[in-house]
Amino acid sequence: MPILIFLFLLLSCVQALSCNKLDHDSLLSFYKHISSSPPAIPLNWSSTNCCKWEGVTCNPESRVTHLSLPGKHLSGTIDPFLGNLTFLSYLNLSDNQFYGTLPSTLLHTLNHLESLDLSSNRFNGSIESPFFPSLISFNVSNNSFTGSLPSSICITSRFVKMLDFSTNKFSGNVSKGIGRCSKLEIFRAGFNSLSGWLPYDLYTVKTLREISLPNNQFSGPVNNSISLLSNLSVIDIHQNELTGEVPKDIGLLSNLKQLILHTNSLNGSVPPSLMNCTSLKTLLLRNNLLGGEIASLDFSGLQKLEAIDFGNNSIVGTIPVSLCLCRSLIAVRIAFNQLTGEIPACMAGIKSLSHLSLSDNFLSNVVEALRILMRCDNLSVLFLSRCYKDEPVPNDDHLLHLNGFQNLQILTLGGCHLRGEVPSWIGKLKKLKVLNLSYNKITGTIPKWLGSMPNLLVLNITQNHLTGELPREIGDLKALASDDTDSDLSNLALPFLFDTLQYNRLFNLPRGIKVGNNSLSGNIPAELGNLRLLRELDLNDNDFNGSIPRELSHLVNLEKLDMSGNHLSGEIPESLKKLHFLSFFSVKNNDLEGEIPKGGQFDTFTNTSFEGNPKLCGSVLQRNCPSTTPGGQGEILPPVPTAEESETPWYTIPFGLGYSVGFFVVSISLLFRSSRKWFN
Repeated sequence: MPILIFLFLLLSCVQALSCNKLDHDSLLSFYKHISSSPPAIPLNWSSTNCCKWEGVTCNPESRVTHLSLPGKHLSGTIDPFLGNLTFLSYLNLSDNQFYGTLPSTLLHTLNHLESLDLSSNRFNGSIESPFFPSLISFNVSNNSFTGSLPSSICITSRFVKMLDFSTNKFSGNVSKGIGRCSKLEIFRAGFNSLSGWLPYDLYTVKTLREISLPNNQFSGPVNNSISLLSNLSVIDIHQNELTGEVPKDIGLLSNLKQLILHTNSLNGSVPPSLMNCTSLKTLLLRNNLLGGEIASLDFSGLQKLEAIDFGNNSIVGTIPVSLCLCRSLIAVRIAFNQLTGEIPACMAGIKSLSHLSLSDNFLSNVVEALRILMRCDNLSVLFLSRCYKDEPVPNDDHLLHLNGFQNLQILTLGGCHLRGEVPSWIGKLKKLKVLNLSYNKITGTIPKWLGSMPNLLVLNITQNHLTGELPREIGDLKALASDDTDSDLSNLALPFLFDTLQYNRLFNLPRGIKVGNNSLSGNIPAELGNLRLLRELDLNDNDFNGSIPRELSHLVNLEKLDMSGNHLSGEIPESLKKLHFLSFFSVKNNDLEGEIPKGGQFDTFTNTSFEGNPKLCGSVLQRNCPSTTPGGQGEILPPVPTAEESETPWYTIPFGLGYSVGFFVVSISLLFRSSRKWFN
């Protein structure tokens, strides 16, 4: 009897140590359809007991319940036999390289499945209406699925809390059915091609905490009923075709943290009730048709607000003083509106402020504005372009005791028609990476101390009234000479404030020196050749003279070189052919001479790059170059013959070729004499 008990226990242990045969075979079939690529390590599935395999978890009955293999560099298709894992409750194959369509068996036989994550793969095709009675989380984002959203999933999966269809190729209307997911908390379907109005039954799901539908083609208004979803913390429907007003009762959403409705066609005024959303952190309403005054809004209750963007609308009036009471503000953008007046003095108290963009408004008193803002210790980005009109440049007398802006990295004051000289206080901004003073009325010379600014990547003083020479010291800019400095602008981008287009325009600026459209004279400094990281060099429309420095060929990263509209002479250096990234080149309207270099990028430039130089020659100008004779005289060669003229007659061959070919000349002469009658 004890032996029988022992054998029974031993058999039980053996059974507990081995997984179910059907599960084993199903996993093995799945394994045969996949492969791994370097630097991945092959899956450790060598044991006979599949419950011990990597990423596999079994229940006490040795049935597979979890298959989790995220980020394993796995590739292949999904084997239909995976649907035989009938006890599977958790399936995560995200962040791999699986491709193909989803087998219908997978979508209809996993009755115990609670969580499915197939995100960040290469799946395609449509998704049939899945049957997952126990489903809680469903994520197929970042693939290439097509067709309509399988909104009928809510018919069979009424306990689902999270649906993520983002970044696919889904299209068409979102049909009714989402409202049947009565416990749905997160609904994401952004970055697709969905259209039509937002489904009304979406407004009936009281449990919703997040609605994220950006970058689609949704149209129509946002129904005011959305204000009844009291659990909402995120509403993100940016970059669609929404019309109408911002819901007037939006202030009922006391838990709202993010309201992102930018890049639509919303109109009307910002509803006053929005100021009751005291949990709000991010408020982005740019690129709409909003109007009215925001100064009448009381922002004082938004103590958690970090980012506000009302840019690119038609808002009028002054900057709200109550905005100063938002002590958590990091970024404020009200650019491209119709604001007037001055920056409130109280803005100096927003110590957390890092980004401020007020460009393209009608503000006044730039001197006082800088006095106020220099006390914002964390300010790193300041856009004030086309914001002031015909005022004096804030100089050292105005900012005599400047000790602020020590964290400032971008300063733009372009297009303001400011009068005066480049102020020396700018030289104290040791972290400055971008300086834009273009399109003003700045006079005097370019200061030498600009060359000693340790982090300067972009200098734009185009279209001013500057005179004198371009200082050789500009060639000492460290951030343009080597990568040893902290010369990246990416750390300045705030993902919640800037979309891809804005990021590329503002924070992916090519490293450049732009001094065009001034009255600069003298030679182009050879020291500019030290700036090996330079990508753009604009010297156009000045009074530079002398030759083009050969040292410019050291600018191996240069993409744009504009020296047009000057008084440059001499030849175009052959060494410029080394600039393999050069996509724009212009020396038009100078006094250059000689043959245009051939080869490299020069074979891609058209005649417009060289016109206005009557002494230049080359095939691109259809102007052949002189051929030097022993006597030192040049002879203009005839045009290159066309196909019809390729049989060149004997009398076009030059005879003055020198003593070394004398015998050939004599032979031709004898031939001519013996054949004279024939040619006549």
